Amino acid sequence: MCIFCKIIEGEIPSTTIYEDDVVKCILDLSQAGVGHTLVIPKKHYANVLEIDSDTFGYAMKIAQKIAKALKKTFNCDGVNILNNCGEAAGQTVFHLHIHVIPRFFNDTVDVKWVDNSSKFDPKNFEELKNKIVANL
Repeated sequence: MCIFCKIIEGEIPSTTIYEDDVVKCILDLSQAGVGHTLVIPKKHYANVLEIDSDTFGYAMKIAQKIAKALKKTFNCDGVNILNNCGEAAGQTVFHLHIHVIPRFFNDTVDVKWVDNSSKFDPKNFEELKNKIVANL
């Protein structure tokens, strides 16, 4: 059983912000910033590629609700709502979860990426689009 399943089952203590039949929202022990909350589906899904769209949509609805509460509570300048899917993308706990992180100008949270647009020719976008669309 994974660590989030143990938290959901009450085997490991957590600070619950919100809970219903579908999700449990807890303060992340590794606070990227004040109020960093995780939205965790109660049913185990390894990642966003495995979860059904209804449950994922509901989890995102709750993530929005948490984001609004964090904005009101901390008067933050912005909010990150993100998911890491797979080890290469930074996922370390393989139970789907959504991070909701209050952001402030000049904070130390870093979820930026390098602009690699010079490596990709827009002339090839149509071909790239066709490859992606073929798998929808």
